[in-house]
Amino acid sequence: MSWGVDYSTVSLLFTKIPVRPFSSHGHTTKPFQGDFMAVISMKTFLEAGVHFGHQTKRWHPNMAPYIYGIKNGVHVIDLRQTLSKLKEAYEYVKASAAEGRVPLFVGTKTQIQRIVKEEAERCGSPYINFRWLGGLLTNFGTVKQSIARMKTFEEIAGEDGSYDGVLKKEALMMERKRMKLERSLGGVRNMKSVPSMLFITDCHKEQLALKEALKLRIPVIGVADTNCDPTGIDYVIPGNDDSPRAVSLYANVISTAVMEGLAVYKQSRIESPEEVKPAAKKAKPKEKDSNQKQTETEVKSQKTLPKVKSSVKKSKTKAEDPEKKEIDSDVNSQQADTKEKLTGAKAADDAKKITKKTDKKEKVTKPKAATDTKQTTKKKASVDVVKVPAEQPATQPETKAPAKTAEAKSASKTQTKKTAEKTETQTDKTKVTQAKKADSVKEKKAKKTDTEK
Repeated sequence: MSWGVDYSTVSLLFTKIPVRPFSSHGHTTKPFQGDFMAVISMKTFLEAGVHFGHQTKRWHPNMAPYIYGIKNGVHVIDLRQTLSKLKEAYEYVKASAAEGRVPLFVGTKTQIQRIVKEEAERCGSPYINFRWLGGLLTNFGTVKQSIARMKTFEEIAGEDGSYDGVLKKEALMMERKRMKLERSLGGVRNMKSVPSMLFITDCHKEQLALKEALKLRIPVIGVADTNCDPTGIDYVIPGNDDSPRAVSLYANVISTAVMEGLAVYKQSRIESPEEVKPAAKKAKPKEKDSNQKQTETEVKSQKTLPKVKSSVKKSKTKAEDPEKKEIDSDVNSQQADTKEKLTGAKAADDAKKITKKTDKKEKVTKPKAATDTKQTTKKKASVDVVKVPAEQPATQPETKAPAKTAEAKSASKTQTKKTAEKTETQTDKTKVTQAKKADSVKEKKAKKTDTEK
């Protein structure tokens, strides 16, 4: 319900982006310093038409606390509560973005699609602006597969979208599928997991998204008009959800909150390693100072020691020498005994291992030797058999070769004669049978003619 707002000539004075003087959806922007929510006032809400609700007959009773009154059969929303609730949502989104969590923008109405896309892209958040696919949150695994499929189509298409090396019909089919996936999943292509929160511009229309978020216990920031049920929405923003001006205001507030929170998050990540490094550098000089002090004290103590102590030490060492020698001899004898025991045990273990290996080798070599002997005997027998016929023609005289050739020629001649005779007899037989058949046919015809007469 747009209430006849001229969308092309709208000007908002609450935006905080200093980079672009004009946003792409037609609203002028102004940079400013300080708290963002301090700029938004009741006047901006009235200009955007946030206070307009639906007809009284279409209201939801749970929205009664947020309704200010009735005018011309239409509910009027209490803008004081709208302002306070929007501020709460702004602070929550900013705090969560400072921890690295980003919301998913959801708005599928035709007049809102462009605004949702631009505000989400401005703060680097994912968005759904064409149609909410059922199971986008609860069945995110299959959604990831379809996103990967869309990316493969884009790779095949190339940067120009010419589909080089693909047939024309196949290219058309692939382009249609790619466009379909791009419309519904283009804003979620970089979303690697389920989002940490949802920002819904119309909770009455996007009930599927709200139900999935409730099932997965994802916090929801939602705009609720007078015909909407606010139960299940964690951060309710009571206001008009049909006017593009009002929706652009809500989306702008949330996107700036995300940007401010992400800026804090990046600064904290940059500062944390820088703080650790100086602390480590400062710790090292302290250690050096302590080591130097210890060395200085040791040197001083050595210098101050009297010379008398050296003579006392010499006398003590002379008395203790024979006792030390006896103890050392006992220790050395014990060490020698233990070494001998260890070497003996190692030698026994090595001998056992060697015997085991030899037994295994013998077991393996015996069957191999038997099989090798059998194979060699078979080969010798086959070689002898082959050699006998090969040696016979060498012993025979050379004069017998032409005789054999003459015999072979005579045999071939006799065979050709026999085959010729057989063919002649067969032709004779076929001729006789044909003549008999012709005679029988003539006799039959003659009989027929006699009967007819």
